[in-house]
Amino acid sequence: MMTQTEAKQYTPEAYLELEETAQERHEYIDGDIVLMVGGMPNHNQIILNLSGTLNLALKRQPYRVFVTDQRLWIPARRLYTYPDVMVIQGALQFQEGRKDTLTNPVMIAEVLSDSTQAYDQGKKFKAYRTIPGFQEYVLIDQYSMHVEQYFKTEPHQWLFSEYEGEAATLKLNTIPFEISFTDLYDKVDWTFA
Repeated sequence: MMTQTEAKQYTPEAYLELEETAQERHEYIDGDIVLMVGGMPNHNQIILNLSGTLNLALKRQPYRVFVTDQRLWIPARRLYTYPDVMVIQGALQFQEGRKDTLTNPVMIAEVLSDSTQAYDQGKKFKAYRTIPGFQEYVLIDQYSMHVEQYFKTEPHQWLFSEYEGEAATLKLNTIPFEISFTDLYDKVDWTFA
């Protein structure tokens, strides 16, 4: 969930200075600072299920898995954000002059909430697509067993796939990984959906 802070415009440098001492996480969207409100238990459980399984599956392979507290810089959109899950292939690339802000994910997954769904599917995905090595985007519904997957097939061309129901399996195209929906949604409490 995100909420807009003051209407004041900030430079990226001012944002980074504020973020270093902030108690909460914020996105930076072309001059605006937006508070990132904490997720609900189901949201966090899905992130844990996906990232934990990914991390184990990619052990001793040239991939690194990061979760919600790892900042990503997208210079083409002047956007600092914290993806729910992102995977880097090969060497980590950092924003120039920083050691805490990455720039080169190959895959990103976002767990959707009512307050972020339109942003994650629209403007945020548009921003992610400007990252040169970005190849795959996964949107996970926290209210039902439903996943949308986008895979880059050629420049400016993305293949869309959709999965639903307990018998489904999500298989990534960019990374040697698959997860059943029973594992992805393990311990999710549907009474809160």
